[in-house]
Amino acid sequence: MRRRRGTAVAIALLGAALAAAGCGLGPGADVGSVELTVTREFGSVPVLHRSLEAKESDTVMRALEADADVETRFGGGFVHAIDGVAEGEREGDPYDWFFFVDGVESPVGAADVELQGDERVWWDYRDWSATNHVPAVVGSWPAPFTDGVAGKPYPVVLECEGGGSACAAARKALKGQGVELASGSPERAIRMLVGPWNRLRKDAAAQLLEAGPAESGIYANFESSELVALDENGNLDRRFGSGAGLVAATSRYGGPPVWLVTGGTAAGVRAAADALDAAHLRDHYAVAIEGGQATPLPVKAR
Repeated sequence: MRRRRGTAVAIALLGAALAAAGCGLGPGADVGSVELTVTREFGSVPVLHRSLEAKESDTVMRALEADADVETRFGGGFVHAIDGVAEGEREGDPYDWFFFVDGVESPVGAADVELQGDERVWWDYRDWSATNHVPAVVGSWPAPFTDGVAGKPYPVVLECEGGGSACAAARKALKGQGVELASGSPERAIRMLVGPWNRLRKDAAAQLLEAGPAESGIYANFESSELVALDENGNLDRRFGSGAGLVAATSRYGGPPVWLVTGGTAAGVRAAADALDAAHLRDHYAVAIEGGQATPLPVKAR
């Protein structure tokens, strides 16, 4: 049974209609560069990638319109089509455009998100039959750890739950990007959890993984110590070996993103931690790591 977009999303999009989308980048002083990425099929098909200089009062919508042919609805607050690729059904599955700012799904329309500079904005056209809500992705690494989300800084916390050497590798990866780690347990922090799945699954945010993509936005799960990959319809498609790891992100109740660097075994956790770099993560919703190779998630349905 297909899930339709919830009332909260509809209200947010209607609210976005009150803002003018604009044409191209607006006037005002420069606020900094913005990285704009457009893809299809969960990031597997690249469409556009460029860096642009944003100005005061620029929005995500204006940045997109400056580089693409955009058709909108609801008074300019909602994207209907980019370069002729429009929302609708394909082979019976619903498709639409979704966007993330610094690796976090936006709760409001693109015309309502003002650019502050240094954001990574990612638009993706995808099948949403399994879920229309993917709260966070790993494909904008090193965001959100470096500058927060949409210009709003957050403390960053690394939580090691039996991760061993993988925790040291994750710490090195974050510090290599200039990330200052907070001590203690500050409220509203971006969290990176590192450890075997039987330890991480005790965390309330991590537990969302076991409820499926509709709750976590992650197309993977664990069966005992075995990592399994789901396809875009949310069906089990592939099983990985005991040494496979998972790098994924989610959030609970709309809070800051929570990254999972995990595996069924210590070897899997270390494999995941060693994949914390742009080469393995960029433009992927999540990745399974096995033998040093990244498998983007979800996998394509056979």
